[in-house]
Amino acid sequence: MTELILRAQGLDRSFGGVHAVRDVDLEVPRGSLHAIIGPNGSGKTTLFNLITGHTRPNSGRVEFDGSDITGMPYAKVARRGLAKSYQITTVFPLLTVFENVRIAAQAASHSYVFWRPADGIKAVARATMEVLERIGLADDRDTIASNLSHGDQRRLDLAIALATSPRLLLLDEPTAGMSPTETAATVELVRELNRDVTILMIEHKMDVILTIADRITVLHQGQKLFEGPPAEVRAHPEVQEVYLTGSL
Repeated sequence: MTELILRAQGLDRSFGGVHAVRDVDLEVPRGSLHAIIGPNGSGKTTLFNLITGHTRPNSGRVEFDGSDITGMPYAKVARRGLAKSYQITTVFPLLTVFENVRIAAQAASHSYVFWRPADGIKAVARATMEVLERIGLADDRDTIASNLSHGDQRRLDLAIALATSPRLLLLDEPTAGMSPTETAATVELVRELNRDVTILMIEHKMDVILTIADRITVLHQGQKLFEGPPAEVRAHPEVQEVYLTGSL
């Protein structure tokens, strides 16, 4: 039997008169790369927020690595090994690349010693450089974050998430706004990261989703329309009608 790292059951959330997510179930096996797709307003971001604790469900349950995390604040969820890279880059623009990642690494490893000089925490510095080397930003360690290209700022946002040593990484449109060259590089990076980290991602570029995901959940009007491997998603007539027409 496949071991699950994430299980969501019956997630439901309304905002006023808008039913954003309706009774959604989701299972993510450990080690997999699972994608969530759907047209604008289909509930993708709300579902992510319900999983990470940014939004509390009206009903339903979220289990991460066998523990109930339903409605748990994101800071506590992150300490358990779940991290999210945001659609809108959330770096500290006036700090260097190294400083941005070091803050995340220090928070994950030594949250109780922030009063100590961070440069003196050798383990944090080593962990920071390991992440930067893996992401491909080691040569930019002293660059001010705001001076990076859009693609490199997105990679820095990913590095910040990785610095917390997650077991499950949620990616919200990791290639948004990227050029074809940047997109291709990010796809290869995500593939490489998936060797060690389970990944759950939202992505609008269908050529990316259909080539990188093990399994795809399709949302429509807050409900699960279909779920299956990429080939079945591509061929499904209802999916083509509501979302993929013109994208395949």
